Amino acid sequence: MMRWHLSLRARLFLLLILPLILVAAVASSARYLSANRLSQELYDNTLLAVALTISRDVVISEGDILTETLLEDLTAALGDPVYYRITGPDGSFVTGYSDPPDPPEGMVQDSASPMFYDSVSLGQTVRAVTLREFIGEPRFGGWVTVEVWQTTTQRRALSRELVAQSIMLLGSVIVTAALVLWFAIQLGLKPLLELREAIGQRSADDLRPIRRWVPPELRPLVRTLNSLFDRLSRAIALRDGFISDAAHQMRNPVAAIQSLAEAAISAPDEAELRSRVQDVAESARHTSRLTSQLLSLERVRGRSLRLLAKPLDLVALVRNKVRPFAETQLRRGVDVGFSVTGTPEPVACDPVLIEELVTNILDNAAKYALRPGGQMDAVVSFEPDVVRLRFSDDGPGIPEDLRERIFDRFFRIDTDHASGCGLGLAIVHDVAQGHGGTVRCLSNEKGSTFEVVLPRTIPDDVAA
Repeated sequence: MMRWHLSLRARLFLLLILPLILVAAVASSARYLSANRLSQELYDNTLLAVALTISRDVVISEGDILTETLLEDLTAALGDPVYYRITGPDGSFVTGYSDPPDPPEGMVQDSASPMFYDSVSLGQTVRAVTLREFIGEPRFGGWVTVEVWQTTTQRRALSRELVAQSIMLLGSVIVTAALVLWFAIQLGLKPLLELREAIGQRSADDLRPIRRWVPPELRPLVRTLNSLFDRLSRAIALRDGFISDAAHQMRNPVAAIQSLAEAAISAPDEAELRSRVQDVAESARHTSRLTSQLLSLERVRGRSLRLLAKPLDLVALVRNKVRPFAETQLRRGVDVGFSVTGTPEPVACDPVLIEELVTNILDNAAKYALRPGGQMDAVVSFEPDVVRLRFSDDGPGIPEDLRERIFDRFFRIDTDHASGCGLGLAIVHDVAQGHGGTVRCLSNEKGSTFEVVLPRTIPDDVAA
């Protein structure tokens, strides 16, 4: 369907002027009908007066035809020629014209009241009146029928004149209203145009809130724009932070890969070459993991997860991640258990990010907590409103003053940067928070427990 793209002022103008035009059209139609009715009443009353005058004149003249002077006076007064016929009590012709217009079918003159009707005479539309009068003169001696008719040219002209005057009056009113509305709209939209100019003069990096005065009708728009500017500022800050972090974190791994590759080129023998190539591969894997974690961190920060959420079988996801992890740890003598409590139900979340959350918790446990002969338990608990993921190990534990800091980006308890980059638990924290949940570390000398609490659905205030 084709849509008309109009400016705001044009829309307002049309919405205001079109009802006025419609009202004017209805008023003109009503005025036309009223003019027709008024002119008909006026001319009918005059026609009746003419009929009575003719009747009296004929009686006085004892049946003589009207004088030319009287007919001319009547025509001059009415504007249209006047014709008449008078018949006696027995239907005999008395005087006048012999070919009156035919009355409508079924019309019967049964009283002394005048009867008006439209007809055709000599090819012209005429308006006629018929009345009966009792005449006591000896020559007539009874009821006399008087028929008077005239053409309708003047009465139609009167109707047209009245309608034309009405149209001119309403037209002038509409034109005046249109001019007033146009200038009023221009003046009324001036604050909006000034707001547009003020925003248009800003530079690309000027995202400060709009503080200028605006009418009450524009304040919701300004609040929405300020909210948009605030979100854009935070998004730009996150982007700049990501670029800065990525550049900082990728510099050393890339330099290490380059150094190791150059060292591999100068290997003295095949055994040393294989050893150095193995170092290159290990450094590349570390860099790949770092890149993946940086991208995961960027994906969850500052974004709405509601659009990415879908019903997820959380038990199957955690089981599929724990099973290969348990097989790997079994070679080290580590016992990994998995259990489910409550009634499993689908959970609305982003499957990719939840999988990244579980992967990072397991990787963190493998690097820093699990020792040969140790133990780890993964539990998925379904409660009425939330789902709890608990990963408990019997590792060395985490000092109390560091249990909150371990969720910061690039924070590491040890100084061995070869085993990690300090992003795993930060991703866990941001993913949980992005779903409207929480994560905390419960630790003592007997081990640590990471508990992630996720709502069944992502809250609106988090997804906004």
